[in-house]
Amino acid sequence: MKLKIRQRMFALADTYDIYDEKDQPKYYVRNEILSLLHHIHVYDKDEKEVGVIHQKFALAFPDFKIEMNGKIIGTISKDLSFFVPKYSIDYLGWKCQGDIFGFDYTVIDKEGKEILSIDKKIISLTDFYIADIQNDEDEIPALLLVLAIDAANCGK
Repeated sequence: MKLKIRQRMFALADTYDIYDEKDQPKYYVRNEILSLLHHIHVYDKDEKEVGVIHQKFALAFPDFKIEMNGKIIGTISKDLSFFVPKYSIDYLGWKCQGDIFGFDYTVIDKEGKEILSIDKKIISLTDFYIADIQNDEDEIPALLLVLAIDAANCGK
């Protein structure tokens, strides 16, 4: 299944609309406007919250925790590096391969089986991604990971 993740052009905070393969609205994403850090809430089309991404306060590097159903299921943090940014991802045993900074990457599980591939569309006025998720049960965790990596790549 594929999800189309499109950032809204005229919004005060990071706001995304997520569509299924038939261009039907499936989720929407809102970042808290009056916060100095990222606090991203993900809702389904019935306005039920399905996940939250919180940026933790850190003096040097961004650090994010990802929650689903009120439980932390993973973290992403930026590491000290020179020239090319690097991140540590501790998320359900998944690993990223490819260019997560340019948003063309694949996520695999412990056995090397593909969970998700993400492709950033360059010809767009706002951020626009296609997430190709292999299994329906991984849809929300995969979406939360994509949004957390996007938050880690941008400053706030």
